[in-house]
Amino acid sequence: MFTVFRRLLRELALWLTIGVAVSIAVDYFRQPALPQNFSATALQTLDGEPVDLIAMSKERPLLVYVWATWCGVCRYTTPSVATLAAEGGNVMSVALRSGDNAMLKTWLAKKKMPLPTVNDASGELARQWDVQVTPTLVVISHGEVKSITTGWTSIWGMRLRLWLAS
Repeated sequence: MFTVFRRLLRELALWLTIGVAVSIAVDYFRQPALPQNFSATALQTLDGEPVDLIAMSKERPLLVYVWATWCGVCRYTTPSVATLAAEGGNVMSVALRSGDNAMLKTWLAKKKMPLPTVNDASGELARQWDVQVTPTLVVISHGEVKSITTGWTSIWGMRLRLWLAS
């Protein structure tokens, strides 16, 4: 019985290691090639407030969440981002090609997501930042990009990335 348990544990560890390695490789190949002046990009939230990524990431790391209302995977990642923000996390989002400001405000209110959100209605910002996959999560600390990941990420994965950046 004990040898069966050890064998299962060893196989689980092997598959977990393979899964982590594949995840890291996929992130590496799908990550956007952000421009040098990424943090200096002039942005504005749906409420008309200016966004300064450098200032927002001075005190503690900032999670920039690039998502879309039409993105199937975002449906699973967005609640974790909203929870992180509700817990006081330093989070802002960029909605990619998700309609005009009024439509996006309605959608965010319906989903109970009070995140500071930049509307990239035309996708121009995503093109500048070379974001090709939604969701994309970028961790910035002191104006420097510390981590980029694409696809589904758990809240623990987000917390870990923010903690490693601090």
